[in-house]
Amino acid sequence: MTVALHRFCVNRKIAPALDIPSFFKLVKRLGLNKVELRNDMPSGSVTDDLSAAQVRELAARDGIEIVTINAVYPFNQRTPAVQELTESLLKEAQAVGAAGLVLCPLNDGRHIDPAQTLAALQDLAPRFTRYGIQGLVEPLGFPQSSLRSAAQAQTLIRDASVPFKLLIDTFHHALYPQAAQEFSQVEVSMIGLVHLSGVEDTRPFDALTDDERIMLTPGDRLKSVEQVKALEARGYQGIYAFEPFSSDLATWSEADIEREIMNSIELVRQHAA
Repeated sequence: MTVALHRFCVNRKIAPALDIPSFFKLVKRLGLNKVELRNDMPSGSVTDDLSAAQVRELAARDGIEIVTINAVYPFNQRTPAVQELTESLLKEAQAVGAAGLVLCPLNDGRHIDPAQTLAALQDLAPRFTRYGIQGLVEPLGFPQSSLRSAAQAQTLIRDASVPFKLLIDTFHHALYPQAAQEFSQVEVSMIGLVHLSGVEDTRPFDALTDDERIMLTPGDRLKSVEQVKALEARGYQGIYAFEPFSSDLATWSEADIEREIMNSIELVRQHAA
């Protein structure tokens, strides 16, 4: 069965030069209705120079669903600063009408004991419940990440007895050496969102950075389409969000962005059914 168009989402990272009204209009022109907003855009704000109410009104006008805000970092460092950031982003998520908020682990080479990550999940969960926002834990596959494994993240979520879900990213899945063998341990019902990107750079996976992340291509070394196929075969019926990171995206025109999104959707729909 072909992946339905309404299951595709566009992360704002693909359009760093577009303001939010233009971004929403572009997504709508493509026949899509789901987006992810971010707190690391050039403006330094989730909503740029708009109020949360204005963003919510624009989304309603264009029929846009705000799936998440990216992201609380580093969620598993139990500091007042992290708690303040989480509270601030939860308020923004509620105000703009976002359904979820992404949680990313410390990614600088410092070890964080799994027990501390579990405690961090328990610290933050009541805040998410209070605001009615879904928490999405995203393991990062980089060698220096403090939480690389989706299977381990799932175990921590369950042991913490918190209502969070997993965010699976095809880039980070490919970078974590044990991901494929651990994949069978991950319950599809625990996956709340899947991020898609591609890499054609020929360096070893452990040398890749976010800047090598582009859209999907036939030469994608991450095999993101095959990852989608495996997820579909296991019954995943959730959302796929395109999240390229390359600095080259800043030079793309709206026509470039539209072409790349539609080409990537076509690759998924042709080969992952």
